[in-house]
Amino acid sequence: MMRIYTLKRWFTTIALLSYLILRLYTEPTWWSELIIYNLIVVGAVFSILSSPIPENLMGKMSMSLALVFWAIGSVLSGIDSFFGIELSTIAEIPYALFYPFAIFGAISSLSKQGKSARLEVIDTLVIAFSGTTLLATFFLQSAQNEFLGTQLQIFLTIIYPIANLILLMTVLVLVGLQRLHGRNLLFLLGISIFVMSDFYYLYLSQWGTYIYGTWSDAGWLFGFVILAHSYWFTSVEDERQRSHSPYLVTLALLLSLLVMAISALRPDYFPRFVLIPAFATIALAFIRMVVAMSDARKIGDERALARTDELTGLANRRRFMAEFTEFSQRAGSLLILDLDGFKPVNDRLGHEAGDQLLTQVAHRFQRVIPKGALLARLGGDEFGALIPGNEGFEIAVALRASLAYPFRIYGESIKLDVSIGEVFQGGGGESQTMLRLADEAMYRAKRQGVGICSSATTGRND
Repeated sequence: MMRIYTLKRWFTTIALLSYLILRLYTEPTWWSELIIYNLIVVGAVFSILSSPIPENLMGKMSMSLALVFWAIGSVLSGIDSFFGIELSTIAEIPYALFYPFAIFGAISSLSKQGKSARLEVIDTLVIAFSGTTLLATFFLQSAQNEFLGTQLQIFLTIIYPIANLILLMTVLVLVGLQRLHGRNLLFLLGISIFVMSDFYYLYLSQWGTYIYGTWSDAGWLFGFVILAHSYWFTSVEDERQRSHSPYLVTLALLLSLLVMAISALRPDYFPRFVLIPAFATIALAFIRMVVAMSDARKIGDERALARTDELTGLANRRRFMAEFTEFSQRAGSLLILDLDGFKPVNDRLGHEAGDQLLTQVAHRFQRVIPKGALLARLGGDEFGALIPGNEGFEIAVALRASLAYPFRIYGESIKLDVSIGEVFQGGGGESQTMLRLADEAMYRAKRQGVGICSSATTGRND
């Protein structure tokens, strides 16, 4: 099994070395440049998909698809060069499709997973597009007056450098925010070699000195083979991995806005192609704002659900106990309530009827509880209340009185009562002692049939 994995990993490297040796002793032919050359790219795809590392399957699939599109473009270009069939324009389509899949593959392969993944991806793209704007402004501006050819050729001459810069900047940002290790270093090296080879090709093509099948074409293969090797390394989990700084994202947005503002005031100051990544940066910034607001809302909802009883909408035991610890340090009353007569109704009419009954009970209790107090369902037909001040006993009486008239469930009139244990303390009490005394008081009220029993850890100020 280990030999099979070794062969799958190193087959493409061996094929590349064989191709280079062949090129040393022979002239480029259609079968060496059209078949063997592109089989190496297909081998890189096979190596990526054969990697036994199970993580980031989406990244593997997307990067493999990107290489497949590139190989299709390469085959079409080879047919055009060797057989004179005009396919160069059609070949640009799969070449162009390489970039979105490669960028998505890089993000899926290198970014950390988790709830914040969407924001991390958008932040990466914001910084990458802004960096592309900066690099395109300084390094491509001087070439804008040298573009020759048809409108399509000029467009392709512009769009490929931009796409290469976006791809390289995306990988640089992702790798820069992690601890360096074999996988991301090889990934960065492979993408860097590919991008440099592509820039060299674009430079030669622009000046009309590019010749199909020369040694410069091997640069793309080197990049793809190294990229394939990176997928055979396990990514290192780094707890210290830094998230995208909001200051860096803000700076990236401001840079693109500045470029847009200068372009509006002085239309000829920047080349038009610089506006492409600048527009993309601003659009992504707005998307980021929407995603951040959505995530914040979801987090708020999750926190609320974690502290809310799903059936009644009251606070649940977790929230009750969390707030009770702080409440026990102030003057107030703890109420423990247990319904009388609920179990026979639940057994006779079923759980659905029991749930409806509990919901109606909770609604009546809520109308009695004063502002600033907390009412919670502790579980089953047991409730708890935290009443600040000296009104605990009066609130207990009102809670019991709220059940005085019957409930209507499935057209049937149902009568319930409640046993309440009330404990008052003047502040600085022991929470566990209060809970024990309130529980004992509630059971005493239930045994004696008096409805409410009170206890106190310190004197009540009446």
